[in-house]
Amino acid sequence: MPKTRKDLFDCLDALGISHSTTEHEPVFTVAESQGLRDQIPGGHTKNLFLKDKKGSYFLVTLEENAEVNLKSIHTLIGGSGRVSFGKPEALMEKLGVTPGSVTIFCAINDLAHDVTIVIDAPLLDNDIINAHPLSNVATTSIGREDLMRFLSHTGHEPLVLKVST
Repeated sequence: MPKTRKDLFDCLDALGISHSTTEHEPVFTVAESQGLRDQIPGGHTKNLFLKDKKGSYFLVTLEENAEVNLKSIHTLIGGSGRVSFGKPEALMEKLGVTPGSVTIFCAINDLAHDVTIVIDAPLLDNDIINAHPLSNVATTSIGREDLMRFLSHTGHEPLVLKVST
C-alpha cells in the first residue's frame, strides 16, 4: 500500500523537519493553482513523471512556471533516448499517486528506488519549497535543506541540474 499523507507527515516529524500544510480545493494543473500564490509563499512546484526508451523512470521537479524541452531533456538527465510521460498505472505502481497528485514527496513511496529524482537547480534558489503532500487537495511547505534531508532519508540522492529552458 502506498504511504498516506499522515505517513508523510509522521516521517517529516520523526526527522525533526518543520512543515506546514494549507488545505485547498483539488488542483490538477499549475494554472488551477495560481490563486494560491498569495496565500503560500515560496517556490511552487510542477512535476513530470517521465519514462525513457529503455524503461527507466524519472521524476523531474521544477518551479511551476519553468519550461522544459522534452525532446532533449534525456541528454541532461541520463535517459536512454527521448522520454515520454509515464502511464498512470506506472505512476501508481512506482510512486503511489494518481495523475494530478505527482509530487517530490512521492519519493517516500519509491521503496525499490526505481525512479531517479531530478530537481531543476533554479527551484533551489527558494528557501521554501511547496509541493502536494501525496494528494492535490493541499500544499505542504518545507525548507530547501529539509527537503534534501527528506530525500536522503528515503534513499534518494537527487540529480540537481539546470533542466529548464
